[in-house]
Amino acid sequence: MQLPAPSDAALASSQHLRDLIRQDINVAGGIISFSRYMEMALYTPGCAYYSGGATKLGADGDFTTAPELSTLFGSTLAHVAQSLFQQSEPDIIEFGAGTGKLAFDILSECQNAQIPIRRYFIVELSGELRARQELCLKNFPQVVWLEHMPQAFSGVVIGNEVLDAMPVELVMKTEQGWSRLGVCSATEPDQTLTLASMQDEASVIAELIAQIPDADQLPTGYITEVHPIAIGFMRSIANMLLAGKQNSGKGGACLWLDYGFPAHEYYLAQRDKGTLMCHYRHHAHPDPFYLPGLQDITAHVDFTAMALAGVQAGLDLLLYTSQAGFLLPAGITTQLQKIPVENTQAYLPASNALQKLISPAEMGELFKVLVLGVDIDFPDHLLAQDRSHRL
Repeated sequence: MQLPAPSDAALASSQHLRDLIRQDINVAGGIISFSRYMEMALYTPGCAYYSGGATKLGADGDFTTAPELSTLFGSTLAHVAQSLFQQSEPDIIEFGAGTGKLAFDILSECQNAQIPIRRYFIVELSGELRARQELCLKNFPQVVWLEHMPQAFSGVVIGNEVLDAMPVELVMKTEQGWSRLGVCSATEPDQTLTLASMQDEASVIAELIAQIPDADQLPTGYITEVHPIAIGFMRSIANMLLAGKQNSGKGGACLWLDYGFPAHEYYLAQRDKGTLMCHYRHHAHPDPFYLPGLQDITAHVDFTAMALAGVQAGLDLLLYTSQAGFLLPAGITTQLQKIPVENTQAYLPASNALQKLISPAEMGELFKVLVLGVDIDFPDHLLAQDRSHRL
């Protein structure tokens, strides 16, 4: 695996984080859960992936998200928000706002198309990312930053590539049954961290594998991810929207756009190494212990588990479809048509970006959209390619 070499400063930061992780392992008695490792690698203040100062998105970063490709994505979401709340001036709250590009595109389209948006909240834990967002969004006074999820909210919740960044647990099928994999210090001289089985109560394992269909039929040696933290997050979102409805009498909806599968596709027997993937300087590889803090660590989303968590908490399942099946009925081609064809410098990049967003060979099929809500009259035109029955 030949990856780009980091700077000396980046290497020092990664080594500092590695030392903190090993300290955490020692305090825990020699092993920590993989979700704890992933949390530290991504979110430890000052030196982890999302809290450090390195560029994450775009050509100079590690990966490219839909908002970075084109303004068409955000402008389309602005009209979706309008269609969900036709008779009112809704609030929007975004999780995982990154550089602020999606918020910028949504608010710009709201301004240009006279779509009424009252306030645009951004929940951001990273001071470094908030500084970038403030610079990007300085001309939009309706933006409000929050450090925590509010207890009650009515309006539109947006999360683009949020769920895939939530720490996961790793589980493995052995001859003795299922076990959870944790992280410990390695004994091999060329490694510092490695995976090992944890000693868990049977009830802990049973709860973790409950989301895996036909878990007992999967082969020995099968490794995959389960998503208790993301499930808990979805329940919290549901409680927030339900409290908002109770307090204000107004409904709310949450839109999740991410790469993933329904459970029966996620846990296929042939997907025996799971979906865990790391991203560093536009290179994808499977080693979560390579330069902790300098690379992104992600897992695909189990959309069945996410939908079930929201529904069990009291929300309605409004839509599940592919990204193409969402953006096309939502009018993304109409947004492209606003750009004059003769303006080739603007039209051609936008047209190419649209193809990446909707092509089955690019983001159109792998990326899915899940919409849940309470007291929402969901627009019929957005249901044109609904796949909720596949969950």
